[in-house]
Amino acid sequence: MAYGKMTNTGGTVNIDMGDLNPKQKLFCQARSRYVGYGGARGGGKTYVLMRKSFGGALAYPNLRILIVRREYPELEQSIILPMRRMIPQEIASYNATMHMFFFVNGSTIKFGHYGANDDLEYQGQEYDWIFMDEATQFTESQFRTLGACLRGATHVPRRMYLTCNPGGIGHLWVKRLFIDREYRDGERAGDYTFIPATVDDNPQLLAASPEYKQMLDLLPEDIRRAHRYGDWDALAGTFFPEFRPETHVIEPFVRIPAEWKKYRAFDYGLDMFACLWIAQDFDGRSYVYREVQQSGLIVSEAAKLMLSLTPDYEHIEFTIAPPDMWNRQKDSGRSMAELYAENGVGLLRASNNRVQGWMALKEMLKPLRSDNDRPGLLVTRDCTGLIRNLPVIQHDAKNASDCATEPHDITHICVSGDTMICTTQGEKPIRELVGNSGECYCWDGYGITIKPFDYACMTQAAAEVFEVELEDGTKFKATANHKVLTEAGWKEVRELTSSDEILQFSCER
Repeated sequence: MAYGKMTNTGGTVNIDMGDLNPKQKLFCQARSRYVGYGGARGGGKTYVLMRKSFGGALAYPNLRILIVRREYPELEQSIILPMRRMIPQEIASYNATMHMFFFVNGSTIKFGHYGANDDLEYQGQEYDWIFMDEATQFTESQFRTLGACLRGATHVPRRMYLTCNPGGIGHLWVKRLFIDREYRDGERAGDYTFIPATVDDNPQLLAASPEYKQMLDLLPEDIRRAHRYGDWDALAGTFFPEFRPETHVIEPFVRIPAEWKKYRAFDYGLDMFACLWIAQDFDGRSYVYREVQQSGLIVSEAAKLMLSLTPDYEHIEFTIAPPDMWNRQKDSGRSMAELYAENGVGLLRASNNRVQGWMALKEMLKPLRSDNDRPGLLVTRDCTGLIRNLPVIQHDAKNASDCATEPHDITHICVSGDTMICTTQGEKPIRELVGNSGECYCWDGYGITIKPFDYACMTQAAAEVFEVELEDGTKFKATANHKVLTEAGWKEVRELTSSDEILQFSCER
């Protein structure tokens, strides 16, 4: 397909960019405010993004376009460099410092990355069209922040174009809006259009790489369904699709047989201490029969809680902990493993191979001997946290064999780095406490007390947070499951209403 366009010298430049397939044409012709494209690998989503943005810049003088991706190196390799080869210099010049194309008709295309801490960079900006490449790598909050940038004085219809595949941290919100079409207050169905596309819709790719389809067909079943056919249910937060409550959940034991092997496995952070008690019968079948999740515990308190929940008659052979428990702290030169040992809990170091561990767990969730046999792992009904969390663990956006680590609010409760903490040295933002130890003021259920902290750390590099504003103008940000103390007791941030009264303290009172 050839485009003819006047240059600033009055001449005409013909640009042959090839033909679009039918699905790509539908994407370019869509008129909704939010247009999605993709769903499977090889559908030609990157190419149509470049074509649509370039064509729009030519067709509409003074059009302001933003193309954004989670990380800049990927953006440069997959989009910027190909577009620099695609767009003649007679039509547009590229400023590498500003990461922008400047067209002779006044249009601009700006490239940007949007990481976990880049919200302020985009607040207040104005664009006519915005392209989100690999949209499922973004949170819904980031999507809404960019959506607020669709504004200006021109009369060009403002639109946001999204390319995406199943999986990643944004899987659920993309699926809700574009696939399931479930809308909340203020959202309109007419604003959202999705064009599904698979490798079968991309004859150019099949002609150039006929082996590509075969490669997709050889992927594991759930990943193949997602990447080959664009099945959004295949990776709908189910890294462990093998888990079924009706199959894997059993009634609690009156008492675990003394002859069975028993061990504990836990993860630790001030934001959340989580521990599982596991027993193994003579057939090799494992049972998760006890759990605990509690935030705000220092090492000595976590160890004490672990021991208090283990009856004297239960012989625990070992306690498994993640490898980072053996990392030495900068201030003390001691590791978490040493601190636990001093508090009566010796630790066995888990493997560093995350993927191997996940694959082992997936195998345990399958029937032990035959399809008619019970699974190799069962969970008692009172382990509600594990039962709730396993079905919502997602695939990693970049490595389908690994599970996502962000957002991991399943087990991690966080406040933002600028949250002020009352320490004995005065109020300090929590980000300044990372890697340090000290003492802070805490609520122990009866009043304010002083407790030491010895392992402040950043638990989430990117997480969706909620901002809570109090009547006096005080604001704080936290993940949805972070608990705050109200007059009615502890409540998660997502449960708060305008009628709740939050108890507020400061270092001065």
